[in-house]
Amino acid sequence: MAKELFLEIGTEEIPAGFIPVALRELERMFSAEFSQMRIEHGAITTVATPRRLAISVSDVAEMQQQQHIEATGPALKVAYDAQGNPTKAALGFARSQGVDISELEEKQTEKGAYLFISKVVEGQEVKELLPAIMQRVVSSLSFKKSMRWKDMDIRFARPVHWLVALYGGEVVPFEYGNLTTADESRGHRFMAPGRFRVSSFADYLSKCRAHHVIVDPQERKKIITDGIEQIVAEVGGTLNPDAELLDEVVNLVEFPVPLCGHFDAEFLQLPAELLITSMKEHQRYFTLSDSAGKLLPRFITISNIKATDPAVVINGNERVLRARLADGMFFWQEDQKQRLESRLESLKQVVYQQQLGTSYAKVERFTDLARYLAQTLDPDTLELTERAATLAKCDLETGMVNEFPELQGVMGREYALLEGENERVAKAIYEHYLPIQAGGKLPSDNVGAFVSIADKVDTICGCFGVGLIPTGTADPYALRRSAIGILNIILARGFTISIPTLVHRAVAQLTARLTRPADEVERDVVEFIRLRFVNMLTGQGVAGDVVDAVLSAGFDQIMNVRQRVDALNTLKNQADFEPLAATFKRAGNIISGGVEAEVNPGLFEAPCEDALYAALGRVRTQVEAAMRESKYLEALHAIATLRPAVDSFFDDVMVMAENEKVKTKRLALLTDVTCLFSGLADFSRLAA
Repeated sequence: MAKELFLEIGTEEIPAGFIPVALRELERMFSAEFSQMRIEHGAITTVATPRRLAISVSDVAEMQQQQHIEATGPALKVAYDAQGNPTKAALGFARSQGVDISELEEKQTEKGAYLFISKVVEGQEVKELLPAIMQRVVSSLSFKKSMRWKDMDIRFARPVHWLVALYGGEVVPFEYGNLTTADESRGHRFMAPGRFRVSSFADYLSKCRAHHVIVDPQERKKIITDGIEQIVAEVGGTLNPDAELLDEVVNLVEFPVPLCGHFDAEFLQLPAELLITSMKEHQRYFTLSDSAGKLLPRFITISNIKATDPAVVINGNERVLRARLADGMFFWQEDQKQRLESRLESLKQVVYQQQLGTSYAKVERFTDLARYLAQTLDPDTLELTERAATLAKCDLETGMVNEFPELQGVMGREYALLEGENERVAKAIYEHYLPIQAGGKLPSDNVGAFVSIADKVDTICGCFGVGLIPTGTADPYALRRSAIGILNIILARGFTISIPTLVHRAVAQLTARLTRPADEVERDVVEFIRLRFVNMLTGQGVAGDVVDAVLSAGFDQIMNVRQRVDALNTLKNQADFEPLAATFKRAGNIISGGVEAEVNPGLFEAPCEDALYAALGRVRTQVEAAMRESKYLEALHAIATLRPAVDSFFDDVMVMAENEKVKTKRLALLTDVTCLFSGLADFSRLAA
């Protein structure tokens, strides 16, 4: 009869961001353990609050499944000696299988006779296996950061205070640190701190609720969203949605109670982003706006207790927020006493990275790169781009950004506008940090895009230049994110800029600080960006062989590569593509890199050669015209019309003729054919 398994790990408050990951790991580890141990089970359910991680596994079998084992041992000729006695090889095989030598059989194979064993291993009782399984899971649960406590040699996100482990309602005994499992859980730390007995998952859910703990994160989320909607309906305005904050708050409380407070309207003279950031990052408050999108002097906080007098809780939150916003007002007023540009000089005293120099030096480097981008792509923005790059990092030396680092760029924009800077310059100061996260907003203007690309390219080249290269598990300077940001900006803005050229220019400015050869740095950075582009394309559903074929034909301008990928992908999805690809792959395989010889029509011997040569001349004109206008699909369709002539050529003549001159001129003709698509894609890399 199947039984329910239940585990609860009771802790001190776990950081909100750790909880979703921990629940996924709990489910994964139990699934893996049960699979490995041949234990059948039903659905797995995980729940959590800041003070507990819990998992329920339904219909866990009472017995392991039987295991049928077949194993081949040593050859018969080495298994027994001349007297017919078993050798060490035979005895060792029997011992390794846990059977007596008499139980071994002989089996005939293509290689001769071998010792063989076929046996059925009966399953053990699951209740005997569970203590070790559950102890392994709890001990193996890892976190981004963990801690030790007392003098125990164990680590967890936060100190563990109790463990509940049940199988069919009975305690599964195991130890973790100084704790032994029991059937007692605990209620809300403040509203119902007592202990209560648990007999099943359903009983656990019910008794937690009775002790003011809502253990299901989805239920807490609904309570919060419903409460927020009710408050918004009562006070008016609209909620400034923040899915990230909502997910965090869900895992900060055990008994959510949405409450509404207010702050003095005088603080509304501060930039809206400052107010929102302060309320979100420091207080975890939701904010409201009026119908015109202007911030209202209101906030919504999610309390973790149901107070007898909610006004007391609200007043406490208002008092804390008032002090925080007063600090913001002070820095806002003080920062305006000094112009933004005057702070540039102080960046000479700020170390950007020990080996790469100061922030001032970095600004000089990426200003040059931004200037180059503007001159190349949009000369009319040159002056604005230079100005934006010069001011881009100045707000790092303001009191506001020192107090609220997450407002870098935002405050630079606001102070620039107050000082009368061009709006595009001010916007670029903010937008050069974009995108902030994967899939995030991109610069909306060329000026911000140029500065953003320049800053990111300098960061990547600088880090690679001094050996700070990302590994599989570590990327402390977020270089992957920077590379993806560069690619997304180029694609979104349609910039036709050479990546290798841009990288070369960036590395040249770092020459005095490089700890590696410049050419190696350039090669590695270009390959790093190329691989990010490959991952981006395949992540969007483009077939890997299409991406490989196109990038093998050249990786220089991202827009060009993207257009070629789209063209080949479109062609590949057409019904007659496979025979077409096979034809051109065959041509590429035969020439094996091509021959350096001119095609001489006077040496042709067969009509198919003349036909292919004539078709090649016609198609080459069409392809060259299409390529000049970046009409890559049109170029591929033109090349596709060569297939009948190429197929006839293969059918009617022997390319690798014995006559060296004949072979050479036929290889030269095929080389000219493959050269048509050499700038588009390498057909030999397409999957069959």
